[in-house]
Amino acid sequence: MPTQPWRDRAGATFQTEKHPTTGRRGMVVTNHPLASAAGVEMLAAGGNAIDAAIAAFFTLSVVEPMMTGVLGGGMAHIRLADGSHIVIDNQSMAPLATGPTTYTPDPHAIPGAMDTIGRKNAVGPTSVASPGNLMGWCEALSRFGTFSRADVMEPAIRHASRGFPVTPYLSECVTDCAQDMARDAEISKLYLPDGAPIQPGARLVTGDYAETLRSIVKEGPPILYSGSLGRHYVEHMAKAGGYIVQEDLTGYRTIAREPIRGTYRGFEIVGPPPPSSGPLHIVQMLNILEGYDIGALGFGSPDTVHLLAEVLKIAFADRAAATADPAFVKVPVEKLLDKAYAASRRARIDMGKAQTWSAEVSPGDGGAHTTHLTIADGMGNIVASTQTINSLFGARYIVPGTGMIPNNYMFVFDPRPGRASSIAPGKRVTSSMSPVIVLRDGKPAFALGLPGGLRIFPSVMQALSNLIDHGMTVQEAVEAPRVWTQGHQLELEAGFPPAVFQALGDRGHPVARVGNVAGGMSAIQFHGDGTLEGAACWRADGTPIGLGGGLARAGVRFRPEATRA
Repeated sequence: MPTQPWRDRAGATFQTEKHPTTGRRGMVVTNHPLASAAGVEMLAAGGNAIDAAIAAFFTLSVVEPMMTGVLGGGMAHIRLADGSHIVIDNQSMAPLATGPTTYTPDPHAIPGAMDTIGRKNAVGPTSVASPGNLMGWCEALSRFGTFSRADVMEPAIRHASRGFPVTPYLSECVTDCAQDMARDAEISKLYLPDGAPIQPGARLVTGDYAETLRSIVKEGPPILYSGSLGRHYVEHMAKAGGYIVQEDLTGYRTIAREPIRGTYRGFEIVGPPPPSSGPLHIVQMLNILEGYDIGALGFGSPDTVHLLAEVLKIAFADRAAATADPAFVKVPVEKLLDKAYAASRRARIDMGKAQTWSAEVSPGDGGAHTTHLTIADGMGNIVASTQTINSLFGARYIVPGTGMIPNNYMFVFDPRPGRASSIAPGKRVTSSMSPVIVLRDGKPAFALGLPGGLRIFPSVMQALSNLIDHGMTVQEAVEAPRVWTQGHQLELEAGFPPAVFQALGDRGHPVARVGNVAGGMSAIQFHGDGTLEGAACWRADGTPIGLGGGLARAGVRFRPEATRA
């Protein structure tokens, strides 16, 4: 049953579709119920949030195969019980054989798009960047977890070998990609049985992938990066015309990064730095919004949505100009986080009309196609992590005999030379991933994130404003209608009333009604009494599972009553 409608003091209203859940010993929120169950299984067995996260990610690679896998890339943001924050960057990298002129840009593409002639950067082996997920997941487990690979991978192997029921969401994703997937016999065999998309309720068994997972349990990441699995992958690439060579695998390393930090109305926002652009531009946008009484303007009002649109355009202009892999581009982090810079941008916002914005930073200045999880244990450890194979089903084929679906991360690079995100050998992709942890007085208040490509960080920014400015519950914040633009169309979800569409159009915004902006958000709120409240939204199969209860009180003994003869 839906919860009660949320009503803003300015009159806006919407209805949530899912219910939150609470726990004291742990909370796992992922975008699939079986992955959430795998995480909670680890917590119930005495593991910590990192054990739970890695179990959930391996399981997601089975039950949400269109979103993530061992051949993808991502960012893990971990807060340990001692209050320290660690970012593990396991993002994908451009193959050594690629460069700024590898692809030919499509002259008919819409402005800002990365489309190329023949879609060589989007589908098939030519679209694949070097993988980082397997190394990143196993590194997080070995450094901060308490369980073995065998322990955390058991649920994933179980679901791959025994099968699991296909959700309507998975079936719809197959339908969306069926034309590309039909070109590959391996992926068609699983997801297009008899030539049609696999139907909801069908049991999907991925036996080859189960065997790959078992081999990873035995040999760990070296099996891919320097061992037999990697050699098989490279041989396939050579036959299929892909760019990955052995050096791309043996030379891959994760990077430990210091998080960026910003403030908004007394809260501290902490998240990964570039090449993840999300938290940097979230803080930039919030710095601009801080000059307005957003709560008084009201959620979903024409004034509030107009401001959201303008700050989004400002952030995207600066992002395109100067945010990329810091090993290749000097990202002006300090300037983008500076409240004075935000004030200068704010001063030129016109509340009466939409504007076109250009970048005011430069290098050197001072997919809904991803998955995310948010996990906390009862000991104070938190994981907010976003991992992906980029587009739905990545490169849309399976490496023969392995069950592995490669990423198509080359589509994220700008195919034109001379840009901040142009291709360079060994360059890490610039993502919008935004696994953020929000503090109040140094203590965790919220942790959240979501999939959705370029729509990720705008959606996280809006959720934070929902929580902080509009006083929403965590369930309301993740489900509230969203907006998005990067300077062209202004997308509004259908939850906004017609009058808002009209008012924004009158201000010069080219408004478009869309079914959803970005994907399913996973969030946890940390209450002062130690309660963890988890929420997932209607845009995916997200499921929060809380752990309560506990072990027996010390000293308890079972004493059956004496019986009479």
